[in-house]
Amino acid sequence: MLRRTFVILSAACLYALPASANDEAAAWSALREGGVAIIRHTRAPGGGDPANFTLGDCATQRNLSAEGRDQARRMGDMIRARGVGVGQVLHSRWCRARDTAELAFPGQTKPEPALDSFFQDRANGPDQTAATREIVENWSGPGALFLVAHQVNVTALTDIFPREGEIVVMRPSEQGGFTVVGSIPAAY
Repeated sequence: MLRRTFVILSAACLYALPASANDEAAAWSALREGGVAIIRHTRAPGGGDPANFTLGDCATQRNLSAEGRDQARRMGDMIRARGVGVGQVLHSRWCRARDTAELAFPGQTKPEPALDSFFQDRANGPDQTAATREIVENWSGPGALFLVAHQVNVTALTDIFPREGEIVVMRPSEQGGFTVVGSIPAAY
């Protein structure tokens, strides 16, 4: 019984480990070479959106906490310190994603409806994911492309369940499609 428990706990620990340092190093390298990053917005307490959610009215939405705002600024600082050229920054129209993008990349952001959350309306997921996939596959720089979205968007596109503020890095393929290179933990 003790051995079985150890094996189960060992497997759980392996599953819970963050990306390896090699994956993170590869992710930074890919970004410096003009890769694509999809980022789950930074810390916004809670889950989903309130019943009275209105697009464009941040008072009706789940928003970044002070920690999330600081985290977004640190993310931008970290990206600049690593020498990553920013080609374009697209974000969901939800306030928490827009604010993450604007705090990390001041004055460089643009809304992209394909990156909007479909947590409350899963029927929109396949079309939005296809549109996001097209954006990723067509990226050719110069600089890196940064997409700021939500957990559901990142997971649908990459099969990765990111933490708030986590950066998942992809490299578009010349033959179409893309490869997930690695991830960069949130800037805590």
